[in-house]
Amino acid sequence: MCMMKVEKLRKHYEKFLLDDVSFRLEEGYIMGFIGSNGAGKTTTLKSIMGMVHSDSGTVEVFGQDFRSNELELKQKIAFMLGPGDYYPTKKVSAVTDTYRRFYTDWDESLYQSLLKRFDIDPQKKIKDLSQGMKIKYSLSLALSHRAKLIILDEPTSGLDPVARDDLLELFQEFVEQGDKSILFSTHITSDLEKCADYITYIEKGKIVESLTKDELMDKYRIISGTEAQLNGLKDQMVSWKKNSFGFQGLIETEKLGEAERESASVPGLDDIMIYHSKRGQANE
Repeated sequence: MCMMKVEKLRKHYEKFLLDDVSFRLEEGYIMGFIGSNGAGKTTTLKSIMGMVHSDSGTVEVFGQDFRSNELELKQKIAFMLGPGDYYPTKKVSAVTDTYRRFYTDWDESLYQSLLKRFDIDPQKKIKDLSQGMKIKYSLSLALSHRAKLIILDEPTSGLDPVARDDLLELFQEFVEQGDKSILFSTHITSDLEKCADYITYIEKGKIVESLTKDELMDKYRIISGTEAQLNGLKDQMVSWKKNSFGFQGLIETEKLGEAERESASVPGLDDIMIYHSKRGQANE
């Protein structure tokens, strides 16, 4: 089952264009949404959720048009944009009392178990929570109304490595039954290498790739060579960098010969982003 299908989403600002963004997320998977600052990740997520009115395009969730069924569908969607700007002087318990009223399937036992897991004191005021604790609290709220689809913008930002690892385990537990999915954006690509099934990469408002993580890693290779070899490879590479030994660049695997493949290395997600961001620039 397709949990979410985004088709030709377009939003024009004076200095930015979200240009025909399309991708789909299947049931039971985690999709990482990556891109540099200003690439369009948050604008895309806000457009999907109706927080930004897109100029054109469609969003389907659970096979239904989102705009026509927004209130109904949001009962089964958990959306978290940043750590959450709640009333700073209110206690956690008071904020939760207000939040739970909006959801018909609120699961109090799950909520309490998440507070315990994240060591959140319900009597603390929001302003007394650290940035990391605010993120954990926002996630506790998001997970506690039995959502089938979770959409998160930078959920692991500001968390220490141990806390991030705990969240990633929670994400994997959430989808392991096969009837739920997660879409989350992040700059911490190592998190995605641990838990994501799919990667959607956006750059300058356009989708560059939307593939399984393994397909994306298999599609590219890092190659290196002497400066003399560079001229013959420039047109084939995504981009390259010169160094004291010659050059290093990103190339599609299918453009390599068998011998070249043996000496090439598999890129990380950071490598793919960095070289694509430099595409079309002078690399001399």
